[in-house]
Amino acid sequence: MDQFAFDFAPARRVYPVSELNAAIRGTLEREFPDVWVSGEISGVKLATSGHYYFTLKEREAQLRAVAFRSAHRYWKFKPQDGLAVLARGRIDVFEARGEYQLIVEVLEPQGHGALQLAFEQLKKALAAEGLFEPGRKRALPRYPRRIGIVTSPRGAVISDMVQILARRFPGLHIRLFPALVQGEGSVDEICRGLDYFSRGGWAELVIVARGGGSLEDLWSFNEEAVARAIARCAVPVVSAVGHETDVTIADFVADLRAPTPSAAAEMIVCTRQELLDRIAGCRQKLQQAVRYRLAVLARRLQQQGIDRPLGLLHRAIGRQAQRVDELEFRLRDRLRTRIERYARAQRSLAARLRHFDLRPRLAADRRHLDRAHAAAAQSLRWQLARRRGEVEQLAAKLSQLSPLRILERGYAIVTNESGVIVKESTAAPEGAAIHVRLARGGLDANVTKAR
Repeated sequence: MDQFAFDFAPARRVYPVSELNAAIRGTLEREFPDVWVSGEISGVKLATSGHYYFTLKEREAQLRAVAFRSAHRYWKFKPQDGLAVLARGRIDVFEARGEYQLIVEVLEPQGHGALQLAFEQLKKALAAEGLFEPGRKRALPRYPRRIGIVTSPRGAVISDMVQILARRFPGLHIRLFPALVQGEGSVDEICRGLDYFSRGGWAELVIVARGGGSLEDLWSFNEEAVARAIARCAVPVVSAVGHETDVTIADFVADLRAPTPSAAAEMIVCTRQELLDRIAGCRQKLQQAVRYRLAVLARRLQQQGIDRPLGLLHRAIGRQAQRVDELEFRLRDRLRTRIERYARAQRSLAARLRHFDLRPRLAADRRHLDRAHAAAAQSLRWQLARRRGEVEQLAAKLSQLSPLRILERGYAIVTNESGVIVKESTAAPEGAAIHVRLARGGLDANVTKAR
């Protein structure tokens, strides 16, 4: 029976890890190509490649997420820890770690709009840098003769401002830097216009203007790049964006905020004459509106044709960039481990070097030598004292036995001419010369009689 089961058992298929991960990734991409996920952002990390890595978590679950640079550069706010969001994207598998993740393409904060959150974040950051301080505001020239305007050449704003300026002060020199004031590319064009008038030195005053609209329509003037371009402009800047109730970041940074573009034209020059012909202005506005509408439709058609290949390209580049980020993290970990190992080896070598250092040994030998020298000196002094005592005792005994002591008692030593001590009278006959030694001094004499 076992043999029968063995013969008809299904064939076993062995997947390589890469093939299994690729199959899982394909399944997830087909099943979850476009999902919305709610959660709280945690562990936000911005890699050097420009990608955001973070985790969407709830109380008992979490999901890794990545936002490629090509996607989040269009977001109006930056991800931050603790922010409750709605994330839209697709489920993908990062094969290098065998983890599934959410590729985020759209991120919206919960509780209030993304634009409002981005507005508050940027306003707080720029205020901390001092860009809104009244002390840095410059006074506008009282009678400007050369005025630069950065706005759309196809909108009603430039027409109204030119008319008001010409009516109030004929003969003014006005230069227009045509720029998009809404949509993709508008931020770069506005910044280029401000930098153009700042570098040229021609304009005495620059007006940044746009008509009214929603917060989304006016968002180009809430971008950080526009705010910094206004701050670094070499001439005073007037912000004339939207209606009187509209407030943008550009209004806070500019040297003067005008409620509307028309009010800006009235505030910077004094009255001289009436408005230009309104019929010509209406005709111009109609032509500009038609050209603007045609340009928008052409751009939309072009964008629809290249969105899909661009999306595939960005997705492939994003995967490779994510792998580069992973390799970078691993390289940093290995470098940190190697540095710590070298530091431990260095500390060990330093400890061993201190063990073989000759200076402590020489110091100990010197102390031992000093102690031996002191002991030897003490021993010599003791021996000299003992020998001095012995010598003094022997000197005393010798002094007692010295013949000089006998002479001091009145005795004398007599020697003949040969120096021989005379002990008998026969040794010094009569007439012989003798020498008598006394305790102090001596006598030379002759023997007159011997007995």
